[in-house]
Amino acid sequence: MASRKAWFRLLAVDAWIDSTLYEAGQGAGDWYERVVAFTRRFRLSGFSRALSELASESVTLGTAGALVLLAFGVPAFESIKSNWLEREEFAVTFLDRYGNEIGRRGVLQDDIVSLEDLPDHLIQAVLATEDRRFFTHFGIDVLGTVRAIVENAKAGGVVQGGSSITQQLAKNLFLSNERTLQRKIKEAYLALWLEANLTKREILKLYLDRAYMGGGTFGVNAASEFYFGKDVQDLELSESAMLAGLFKAPTKFAPHINLPAARARANDVLTRLVDSGMMTEGQVVGARRNPATPVERSQTASPDYFLDWAFQEVKRLAPGPQKVLIARTTIDMRLQRAAEAAVESSLRERGDAFRVKQAALVAMEPDGTVRAMVGGRDYGTSTFNRATNALRQPGSSFKPYVYAVAMQNGFTPDSVIVDAPISIGNWSPQNYGRKYAGRVTLRSALARSINTVPVRLSISFGRQPIADMAAALGVDSPVRVTRALPLGTSEVTVLDMASGYSAFANGGHHVDAYGVLEIRTPAGETLYDASERPEPQRVLDDKTVAQMVDMLHAVVEAGTGRRARLPGINAAGKTGTTQGYRDAWYIGFTGNYTAAVWFGNDDFRPTKDLTGGTLPAETWQKFMRVAHAYADIVPLPGLPPPKEPREEQAVASAGQSDPMAGLAAVRLAPSTIETLDRIGGAFKRAERPLQTAAERHAALPSASPSP
Repeated sequence: MASRKAWFRLLAVDAWIDSTLYEAGQGAGDWYERVVAFTRRFRLSGFSRALSELASESVTLGTAGALVLLAFGVPAFESIKSNWLEREEFAVTFLDRYGNEIGRRGVLQDDIVSLEDLPDHLIQAVLATEDRRFFTHFGIDVLGTVRAIVENAKAGGVVQGGSSITQQLAKNLFLSNERTLQRKIKEAYLALWLEANLTKREILKLYLDRAYMGGGTFGVNAASEFYFGKDVQDLELSESAMLAGLFKAPTKFAPHINLPAARARANDVLTRLVDSGMMTEGQVVGARRNPATPVERSQTASPDYFLDWAFQEVKRLAPGPQKVLIARTTIDMRLQRAAEAAVESSLRERGDAFRVKQAALVAMEPDGTVRAMVGGRDYGTSTFNRATNALRQPGSSFKPYVYAVAMQNGFTPDSVIVDAPISIGNWSPQNYGRKYAGRVTLRSALARSINTVPVRLSISFGRQPIADMAAALGVDSPVRVTRALPLGTSEVTVLDMASGYSAFANGGHHVDAYGVLEIRTPAGETLYDASERPEPQRVLDDKTVAQMVDMLHAVVEAGTGRRARLPGINAAGKTGTTQGYRDAWYIGFTGNYTAAVWFGNDDFRPTKDLTGGTLPAETWQKFMRVAHAYADIVPLPGLPPPKEPREEQAVASAGQSDPMAGLAAVRLAPSTIETLDRIGGAFKRAERPLQTAAERHAALPSASPSP
């Protein structure tokens, strides 16, 4: 009975569901018929229908576009969550190892002058050049944007910008300089936000205070002091026009770098002032006839590649709230000039013959103290630091790490191994020249840069220990473990190789390259002191170090590195040449310095048969001869003193090609070097360069060599 009742209940529920669904369907159908009947009254045809369809599609696409723009715009407002008006940029003044100022990085800002105190002609020049409708638009100058699009389309490229001052301020405050659609959308949203939260005068004041003006300066007041040596209130119209012209391209139009370009740009600003109606031709004629002249700035070359690297080090070592800092670095300007001269002379003399355009050099003491850094041929042309940021294959210069593992696994420099064809799977490495020597010692194999021998060694003890050895010695770049690892196919930097080889020169200790000795505030508070760095970790024992120095010394004396020999000084090192002649290396060391030299092309184009034993080794030797002039030579572990006499004079040609390079041959006190630099600069300007160090001393009889 109970089961029958349950059965009837289920039938009742099923009947209720069926009837409910039927009634709902009938009701929906009736409702739809009524809606259709109602909408038929509004049926359009002809032009009205086309207009309606267009409006409907516009609403649909507009809604979709708004959602896409919102998706792009939401991340932009993450920037405004913090207190964005507070400056968080570093402003660092750099000193060389002796305490002489060598450059600045970060910001040099000054916003203590109110908008009311700025000259009217400066504000007019900025508005006429950057945003004539600034006080009338809502943050985005639609007319200016359309005009820029038309002009750029006519020219077939970007010849005119359409960003308003508000948009430029948004970019300066919150965004980067990347040219992407996403950034432009963020810029537009933030411009609207700035307009909603700040007055026009506040936006203009922030723009004039925060815009980069070249020369490391931010803001018109700092730029006025830097370029003209006066307060911004005292600017003349010609000077205001020159400053207003910097907003477009501060590096290109900086007057201390390219005065003709800066004056041409200033003249264009004056023309815009007249075209905008803010001034008459009669008011600007005086500024046209008497263009602005900036104050003379020192033409002493700044070690820019090194400063870029050291700036990142400062930000890592002093991340606290204090942003205005003074950093004393490890750079030795005598060695820096010698390094730059060695690289430039090599490229000038033989760069075209070898079809090579770029080079990099890092020189350090065996404990990792960086004394010179050349990150490329011309910082003005390319700021990319090839010494610290370019990852290139080291080729055979990587082999010492293989041999170091071999020494720790019981091999010796006199161990004999067979140089013969070898294959690992479908990979068959070959020697340079495709010749094989049969039974050779490890010393001879490294000196002759034989390829099959390090591959055979890697089979005996594995490839992972090689990668571990490179990292332990100081190579920071990740090392990829592949079959070809022993031949140097894993990319590294020039700084990596200088650090790794320094362990052979310092007795087997891990090396961390460093370029900052001390960081302090302007008030004198010390925030960092390199003397408190931890003691270096020992990686190689004395026996392994002596064996490696012996083999690398043989490379210089009788192997592929013969062009790097230093008369009367024991030197050791290794050449490196990659497949297709895309990279050429020489890394070598003495007891005093380790230096790594790389030559190649940024686009990875092959050179014309350039090997590490030619231009890189020669450049290394040029630099090292100057670096060791009159220095107290530190012996290399395990090597007897050289028999030949030591060369006491630097390269004569260095002094002939660059008087300052000739100065590097004499060991002088830092203050004397600085004085002689100024004297040399004066003679250069008078086109009467002193050709030798002796003549420099004759010009300054009171100067005397340091003891």
